[in-house]
Amino acid sequence: MNIEQIRQPFTDIFPGDLSGNTVQRNTPKVLFATVKPAGFDGPKLIAFNQALAEETGLGRYEDKDLDFLVGNNLPDNVKTYATAYAGHQFGNWAGQLGDGRAIIAGEIINKDGKKTEIQWKGAGATPYSRHADGRAVLRSSVREYLMSEAMYHLGVPTTRALSLAFTGEDVVRDMMYNGNPQLEKGAVVIRTAESFLRFGHFELLSAQREYNTLEDLADFTIENYYPEITTDGIQKYKDFFEKICTRTADLMTEWFRVGFVHGVMNTDNMSVLGLTIDYGPYSMMDEYDLNFTPNTTDLPGRRYAFGQQGQISQWNLWQLANALHPLIKDEKFLEDTLNQYGTYFWEAHDKVLCRKFGFEELLESDEEFFTNWQGLMQELQFDYTLFFNQLEKLNSDSDLKTLFENASYVGLNDERLKKLGDFAKKHEARLTLNTISKEESSALMNRSNPKFTLRNYLLYECIEEISMGKTEMLEKLTRALENPYQELYPEFSAKRPSAYDDTTGCSTLSCSS
Repeated sequence: MNIEQIRQPFTDIFPGDLSGNTVQRNTPKVLFATVKPAGFDGPKLIAFNQALAEETGLGRYEDKDLDFLVGNNLPDNVKTYATAYAGHQFGNWAGQLGDGRAIIAGEIINKDGKKTEIQWKGAGATPYSRHADGRAVLRSSVREYLMSEAMYHLGVPTTRALSLAFTGEDVVRDMMYNGNPQLEKGAVVIRTAESFLRFGHFELLSAQREYNTLEDLADFTIENYYPEITTDGIQKYKDFFEKICTRTADLMTEWFRVGFVHGVMNTDNMSVLGLTIDYGPYSMMDEYDLNFTPNTTDLPGRRYAFGQQGQISQWNLWQLANALHPLIKDEKFLEDTLNQYGTYFWEAHDKVLCRKFGFEELLESDEEFFTNWQGLMQELQFDYTLFFNQLEKLNSDSDLKTLFENASYVGLNDERLKKLGDFAKKHEARLTLNTISKEESSALMNRSNPKFTLRNYLLYECIEEISMGKTEMLEKLTRALENPYQELYPEFSAKRPSAYDDTTGCSTLSCSS
């Protein structure tokens, strides 16, 4: 790989702690601290994303590159560091946080001028590890590696994953925080993004009243990642905030489209580029439930439940607005922009639903249709992905029980079939209001409804196999997630098996790495 081309523009511009000290501590008035990866004696490659390597400009993988993939024996041009940020966690101000398990190698620019930031996750402690070890375990690393790539191929803005490797060491984790720590296999994943800048980077500087550096960071972000902003002065920062709001709303509607639940939408887990970032206790939706949260830490409040993600994103943007206020200095503009966010989000959300149902445009009457559909989904416990897959096949000759039985987690008795039949008639009637052809409507549904989503039980089974030294399922899941709008493996297009209903790692997850 062409790792000699990696550079560090961020550390050339912003104040940092150049001591190389990994002791966990506060680092006031700096945005980064230099830190070296821990180093591992027995690494072993599990997976490598060659297509992404070529796209970023890193080139072909060779056996000698394994050291770089786990942070060993780095060349002199790679000056590794971790960044400091702050954040609101579960609605409460948490103060200084930072890259506790992430260490940044820098960025690389490909032949087309595209910039890609590269970082290890799980390569050792940083000053921001908050008394943790900075390591990651296999299960969380597999989940991040596969899901970030799955989201990319679904068409959802996201960070991506370059490699997955065993470190050769065991790591102690209390998976459910219940006093039962166990040894687990350690792993490192390399993830990439145009930038990993978060709401929390701006929150930290604003809270510290480092307004000059806050302005520098905003200018850096605009120049590098929002080149379409060409205004000056305060207007530039207003345009910046508006575009973050739009990207965030668009991301939330994409999460709704594919049935993704993030599970821990703290402000430090929100990207200023509108990317899905930090894959922890996430889940793809199985049975439809607006109150579903996969994160045990989010119980019983369900702050980050599936149906709350739009509202929580707006709440998080309020915190970013507070952080950017010293640059914008216009409370009414910020209030108006955030109030308009809800209107924009719900209209975008409903337009996404229209495409999923094959409707060419949003009509005023669709609000009632969508409300009735949500009630049907929850009462009949339909699987989110499978319902739309079967709806695409529905025609006047279809037997509803045969078509939808395997999409419901409670089964379809006569009463439930009648409710489903009533809804099917309403859907058919709504389709007649389209001006596009039936074939065009079907094509719209096909583009909007994935045939494959990476369910937690599939990840669970894959992790178990990798732990035993097997990679067959990893390879199949990789092919499937690279083609989510095709049904390559019918066995993956099934409801979660009942045996996994209460299995930790399938139905319930924690923030534990």
